[in-house]
Amino acid sequence: MSEDNLTIGQVAESAGVHVETIRYYQRQALVNEPVRPLGGIRRYDSRYVARLRFIKRAQQLGFTLDEVKGLLQLDDGQRCRDARVLAERKIVDVEAKLNDLRTMHRHLKTLVTQCQSARGTLGCPLIDSLSGHESRQRN
Repeated sequence: MSEDNLTIGQVAESAGVHVETIRYYQRQALVNEPVRPLGGIRRYDSRYVARLRFIKRAQQLGFTLDEVKGLLQLDDGQRCRDARVLAERKIVDVEAKLNDLRTMHRHLKTLVTQCQSARGTLGCPLIDSLSGHESRQRN
């Protein structure tokens, strides 16, 4: 089978996605749906696989599908500055998430330490913290 005469299943396998993912991307206007020939099935080419891989790589870098749409509009190779601006915004988002994750990590470590030293208490410091209660001490 030629790389320019692929079924949707072959495209999905080559791109490492599910067929339903391709259909979803079509509904979201991230990729076009090829014309179905009269009495035939739709055929895809290797450019379709490349576009799907682009979308997946962008998602792996944290871009939302709406942001991916914006990147795809810049795909002419002449608008690197615009692409850089989008990436810089994404870096700011990632840094904020990293800070949030560090805070979560610190809190969890503290709660785990409290759980380890909570012998003789009635409540669990972790559960109590999540419930909004102070740890209940046994009388």
